[in-house]
Amino acid sequence: MTSVRLPSYAAATGTGFTARAAVRAERGPGGRTRITRLRSDGPLALREADGAVYLVGAGAGPLGGDDLELTVEVGPGARLDVRSAAATLVLPGRRGAGASRLVVRADVAAGGRLAFTPEPVIAAAGCDHLALAEATLAEGADLVWREEIILGRHGEPPGRYTGRFDVTVGGTPLLRHELRIDEDAPSGAVLGDARAVGTLLVTGATADPYAEEGLAVLPLAGPGVLVTALAADAVRLRERLAAGRRRVSC
Repeated sequence: MTSVRLPSYAAATGTGFTARAAVRAERGPGGRTRITRLRSDGPLALREADGAVYLVGAGAGPLGGDDLELTVEVGPGARLDVRSAAATLVLPGRRGAGASRLVVRADVAAGGRLAFTPEPVIAAAGCDHLALAEATLAEGADLVWREEIILGRHGEPPGRYTGRFDVTVGGTPLLRHELRIDEDAPSGAVLGDARAVGTLLVTGATADPYAEEGLAVLPLAGPGVLVTALAADAVRLRERLAAGRRRVSC
């Protein structure tokens, strides 16, 4: 497995919960995908249902100080959809707990396909959260990855949120993407007055460059397409990402 070293950030202090969960999908007899590993741990509970694997919150959070990791493996020719049963609410922890952290590492073998499309993450006031994702794809593998961030609950400002997404295909970097939201100085130049921001990556796809209010479709070298969107709320954000997806040809 080829690994990309994620950038260094201030880590959780160790005063919170530590959890390591994993899922592996392999192609079985007749070409049908089988889940050969499904390991839940603490708040990262995994359930197989309706042809997908769901993240089911088994506890509050992430809370400040929590250190959570999810490993996703897709074998040659296998297909795996990872979703979540509900939105994720990121909350502050006890005083001095430090940042919370969620790391997702995905490895997709040749001929495999991973769709990682959880429900939105809500960055509640006072949180300090690091969301780090690393996807390593073999040549001939496919990836669909959606991320949606809601800036605070109703009527409150967001906390601090750093999202980093690195994608490598066949040993060559395809995407290095980072979003930082600071509760003391939200970036008006980047987000304006938007309360929701999201991205959708589709590899092995093409599209013509396109932009309109709150939506951009950017072809990548690779091939692949990155759709980014801003909106006033989660519903409008999902609509804009879907509109961008319709402009992508696989």
